[in-house]
Amino acid sequence: MSSLVSAEDRNLINTGIREKYNKVAASPAGHFKYPTGREGLKRLHYNDKLVEKLPDTVADSYCGVGNPFSLGNINQGERVLDIGCGAGVDSILAGLIVGRKGAVVGVDIVPEMIARAESNRQLIDIDNIDFQQTSAENLPFADHTFEVVISNGAFNLIPDKAAAMSEILRVLKPGGRLMVADQISAGSVQKDLKARLENWFK
Repeated sequence: MSSLVSAEDRNLINTGIREKYNKVAASPAGHFKYPTGREGLKRLHYNDKLVEKLPDTVADSYCGVGNPFSLGNINQGERVLDIGCGAGVDSILAGLIVGRKGAVVGVDIVPEMIARAESNRQLIDIDNIDFQQTSAENLPFADHTFEVVISNGAFNLIPDKAAAMSEILRVLKPGGRLMVADQISAGSVQKDLKARLENWFK
């Protein structure tokens, strides 16, 4: 797909994502067809004991499409990267799991989401999490940095998925785990590229 997307088209995609998600940063309510907030966390069977540690303001900002933690274990002391971290709820939960000897980095392209994630982190008062504004297609980390990479509802929005996957595999340690929850198209894909671009982030 990336070879079909021009620089102008990529700018259109990124602008659309940023316009939508700077609103989501304030509140995800009404922006999605699936449950968000605590109801979303409950329906997706997140760990109740961990979710109970989240203040309402943090839990209310959750808008994931799945539960990446259901796909494998994360252990104390590990380093975790969260691709498309949004408001940082999964990053914060990962931070609680890995503990003070571990570390979590959440990345997102939308500055308002990074600001919300940092605000949420401060409400938890946890210091093993860092949030950075960057793209999954060009990760600013050394090779073999992370034991685990998670992503929740973000990979579908990335224009160059091959580049993002290459970067993820580069920063994962040998034997590391990639745990992705995302949306896929269950019907036919629009053949018209212009129509696909216009609906990319909706």
